[in-house]
Amino acid sequence: MLGSVSLISVPATSSASATVFGQGRDAAVPAHYGDLFGEQRALAERVGLVDRSHRDILTVTGQDRLSWLHTLTTQHVSELAEHTGIDALILTPQGRIAHHMLLSEIGGTTFLDTEPGAGDVLLEFLQKMRFLLRVEPADASEQWAILSLLGPDAVRLLTRAGLVAQEFQLAHEPQLTQPPRSPGTAWPLVNLPGGGWLRVVPWPTQHSCDLLVPRDQLALVRDQLWSAGAARCGHEAYEALRVAAGRPRLGCETDDRAMPHELAWVASAVRLNKGCYPGQETVAKLHNLGQPPRRLVLLHLDGSSDQLPPRGEPVRWDGREVGVVGTAARHYELGGVALAVIKRNVSDDAALSVASMCAAIDTELSARNPLDGQASLDEVEAGAGKRRVAEFLAARRQARAG
Repeated sequence: MLGSVSLISVPATSSASATVFGQGRDAAVPAHYGDLFGEQRALAERVGLVDRSHRDILTVTGQDRLSWLHTLTTQHVSELAEHTGIDALILTPQGRIAHHMLLSEIGGTTFLDTEPGAGDVLLEFLQKMRFLLRVEPADASEQWAILSLLGPDAVRLLTRAGLVAQEFQLAHEPQLTQPPRSPGTAWPLVNLPGGGWLRVVPWPTQHSCDLLVPRDQLALVRDQLWSAGAARCGHEAYEALRVAAGRPRLGCETDDRAMPHELAWVASAVRLNKGCYPGQETVAKLHNLGQPPRRLVLLHLDGSSDQLPPRGEPVRWDGREVGVVGTAARHYELGGVALAVIKRNVSDDAALSVASMCAAIDTELSARNPLDGQASLDEVEAGAGKRRVAEFLAARRQARAG
């Protein structure tokens, strides 16, 4: 949607010579600044800034906007409070995932941000569904841009940079330290000086904020946050943390058959007690009567290859294809990992393979992301799943070497 708009300019002071840009849909933003693992560690343990200004952004204005979006999406939007946001999907009549977006309600405008390249199709759909209602959907990607600030020190850094008041730090620092267990909880929004807003979100780490800033102030705000102490972190570091957290991404873990239950989006993006939206009958039927044919899992790869598997690489069990890889990444603690969508009947202890590598399912993520979205984080002993995976992969490597 951005056409020829310049997304980012990296000044000489930002170690431009070390900046490596991404590929595919993420080609417009830095993939890394020369230290992939160090950037991940900064995001997880200190504070780092990720340029996500390539995300498509739409706005919806008009008196009927919330009630209208309520009829189209999987979320309860009609009473979405001012200065709050929520995760949402739009489904086909058959219950397949057509669109994923983050809704943010502030100042009489509902912002919808979605994946790079997905905004055109979403806007076309919204335009077709206007009928005679008082709504005005529009492309705002040329006016606004997203930056993400991650890390335990995120709120304190925002205060040092002068982007939020001390009162915001006192109100929201506890939330970032101990976020709500329900991923479907609405997140808070606060206005930023100079325009735009800040939202506190529960992914890809428990210390995560997104900033919507005017695109013509993108470089200014970015430099302001760098000067306040935020580490320069690329999109690949963000993606590695997303994969480890089990957070699906539209177009990576989805295909034309994907349903919310398969990707654990029921917990964060679907209101099960809401009726009358496209695909609602399928969602209710799966929740009450059945189970989806596939499920999202985190795979640990044995590291026998220095090449990560591409999207669509088959996942095999005893030589039979049982799923496909969505996103693979190198994690600073876990090593090679991948999100994959596999058949539901594949057991958690199955000896899987991806290309030439052995792979094992992370059972902790399976417990946190059950098919019905209802399990508690306390349902699995902390660390037990990863210990089992490490032992399994070590045994497989030893057997292969023998």
